Amino acid sequence: MGSPKSRSALERLGHDVRNARLRRGVAVADLAARAGTSASTVARLEKGDPGVGIGTLADVLVAMGLVERLADLLDTRKDDLGLALAAEQLPRRGKSFAAKLRRQETQGHKAQQDETDVVDPDGAAF
Repeated sequence: MGSPKSRSALERLGHDVRNARLRRGVAVADLAARAGTSASTVARLEKGDPGVGIGTLADVLVAMGLVERLADLLDTRKDDLGLALAAEQLPRRGKSFAAKLRRQETQGHKAQQDETDVVDPDGAAF
């Protein structure tokens, strides 16, 4: 299940979770109790099992005091490709407020012309 790249990334993530737990001197069972999950789920997370839910990962990170790292996982301010694509879609030049008013006046003038009464030769208005 999943691509080799995603499998490798999950294994690295699991390894990092394990290292963080060991540095804190916390047993798997204690971390599981703090995170509200089972010891086997924590062990699966540390092995990079793709079946472990992201909510479980978040709970484990909260228990270790690292939840802010999850929030920074996909920081759009650091997404170079996304920022470049968004910059390409920006208008080349800005439109002034005065230009917007002129356009509205022109459209209003055309609407008034369309609404004028049409008089037929007999003098009846429509």
